[in-house]
Amino acid sequence: MKLRVARHTLALKPITEYYTSIIGLSLLGEFKNHEGYDGVFLGVENENWHLEFTVSNTPPDHKPDSEDLLVFYPSTKNEFNQIAARLKANDALVEPENPYWQRNGLMTLDPDGYGIIIVNPKLQNR
Repeated sequence: MKLRVARHTLALKPITEYYTSIIGLSLLGEFKNHEGYDGVFLGVENENWHLEFTVSNTPPDHKPDSEDLLVFYPSTKNEFNQIAARLKANDALVEPENPYWQRNGLMTLDPDGYGIIIVNPKLQNR
């Protein structure tokens, strides 16, 4: 089974830059003017999941709260440290509301205001 998480946005370029430059995902594909939508596919090569972000003339009506999260599990401590350094360099860290994430990861907000957790590999499976 494959998984695609799709979300409409007003900020396609900032979303693409955030997830590629800060989080470290790859641009897997993109489309222009497909039945009125532009979009991108972001993820990790050869995995069975990806994120899709679209933009159109219809604006989204999202209201993310502190528990609307995407959680990423870096494979290595080095990968975690690289993401953490990019988050810190961009002053992009925020305090998670959930105490579990306060202890076990780092939180940031994407350009749409959705929470992203980067889990410390040393602390996974606890």
